[in-house]
Amino acid sequence: MDIGKTNYRNVERMVKGFANHRRLHILDLLSREPELSVDDIAERLNAGYMNISDHIRKLAIAGLLMKRSDGRSVRHKLTARGKYVLSFCKKLE
Repeated sequence: MDIGKTNYRNVERMVKGFANHRRLHILDLLSREPELSVDDIAERLNAGYMNISDHIRKLAIAGLLMKRSDGRSVRHKLTARGKYVLSFCKKLE
């Protein structure tokens, strides 16, 4: 059975990456304020550092965020895919 060239496992990984209200909040925040650290995100969303760090890790695995080292800090911003996914989710509201 030929199902085309779509790799459904990759699609699944991406969908699982944003299938959480907190992760969608993170995507929305970073669309408005790119280059935030985990501390910055946790503070703005009034959430714990470890919780936000885990969500960011999952978003990065899904290819929705990119990380950039800035001295002792790591900055985060949306990838093109992350912007597309956020736009898609907003249309579902």
